[in-house]
Amino acid sequence: MEKRELTCIGCPLGCGITVELDEGEILSVSGYTCKRGEIYARKEVTNPTRNVTSTVRVTGGERERVSCKTRGDVPKALIFSVMEEINRASVAAPVCIGDVLIGNVAGSGIDVVATANIKAV
Repeated sequence: MEKRELTCIGCPLGCGITVELDEGEILSVSGYTCKRGEIYARKEVTNPTRNVTSTVRVTGGERERVSCKTRGDVPKALIFSVMEEINRASVAAPVCIGDVLIGNVAGSGIDVVATANIKAV
């Protein structure tokens, strides 16, 4: 039997959660104070994912970079590949909030979208 200790990131409380597993199967989850904690813990031990936020280079714009994020969670194992693609990317101004900057980033099926507006100059 395996025990994993987690700190929940589902809400500001930061509960200490214990997950007991047997051969990859969850036997119990304890220590959470809200339902989000249990959901987070189950997901974290079976299929951890994260939203990725960063910036992408902009050419011909009022600023050199635009803030961006993944439209949804990507598998934690792909984060470095996602960041490599973001670091190589460059887009031309104008850029609007919600514009897809990178489609299907790192083969994840998730797009990277702009979170700010950049006017062309």
